[in-house]
Amino acid sequence: MGIDASQLRQRVIRPTLEYLGCCSATAETLLLGIAAAQSELGRCLAQHQRYGLFQISAERHRHCWDSYLARDPCRASRVRGLASQHAFLEDPQLELTVNLRYATAIAWLMIEAQQIELPATPDISLFAQIWQQVFEPDKRTSDFTQAWQHCLAGWQLAA
Repeated sequence: MGIDASQLRQRVIRPTLEYLGCCSATAETLLLGIAAAQSELGRCLAQHQRYGLFQISAERHRHCWDSYLARDPCRASRVRGLASQHAFLEDPQLELTVNLRYATAIAWLMIEAQQIELPATPDISLFAQIWQQVFEPDKRTSDFTQAWQHCLAGWQLAA
């Protein structure tokens, strides 16, 4: 069993997005769906050399820092502020596994780096396309939809 979806959204995703200056119910719901598709809302936190709630590889993690955050030192400093002081330097991927806010920030920045325009209102089929483009190009959008149905059955999109 993973993390309760409502609590994940209210206690982790929303405050992290607000911290990053993004106040969007659509972004919150998208990240919730991605967490469902990637790790069943935290049921599996490390598999196939990918880590945490959003199953981000070390390579994708580095790429986010080197190709996106490096261009914005103020933003990079804010994101770095979410990470543990010493553990991050020793094992940055562990931070993706044990620090939900840090992992959420990196997942959001991976989306933001692609300059994807979010739909005005939550839309599962568009979320599936974003998930595929940013996180799982080798998977089908129906994999996202199935994960949504499995982990978020009954979830209100407008919530």
